[in-house]
Amino acid sequence: MPLQTFRYAACGGFNTMLDISLFYVLMNFVLPRPLVHLPYVVMETHIAAFLLAFAVTFPVGFYLSRYVVWESTDTKKRVQLFRYMLVVAACIVLNYLFLKLFVTKLGWWPTIGKVVTTIFVVAFSYVAQRNFSFKSVNK
Repeated sequence: MPLQTFRYAACGGFNTMLDISLFYVLMNFVLPRPLVHLPYVVMETHIAAFLLAFAVTFPVGFYLSRYVVWESTDTKKRVQLFRYMLVVAACIVLNYLFLKLFVTKLGWWPTIGKVVTTIFVVAFSYVAQRNFSFKSVNK
């Protein structure tokens, strides 16, 4: 296994476990059920837990990616951050759609739905990060 792939797996695995752990704790011990009422929006608990966990794992994921996994790239940090944000935005959409499908439509337990969702999103994220966000600039 190439070192970069190993680093992606290790850092991504850590960040994924952090995400799932935060999701589980927020879902089961912190947020009210079945709906979270905010000043201008009401959302299902599993969506609120996803968004709060994301607020923590986004910066952790970027810095691990930039300084541990894809350290050999020449692309400027602000360009990488912008590209990373685009990929993460796509991942948010995928997370939302898969969670809605698995939890709301199919009636799965939220944590199981989150784990299965993560499998699909991680595969997409790896390809997008490698070929877009942190792609090396050819000199």
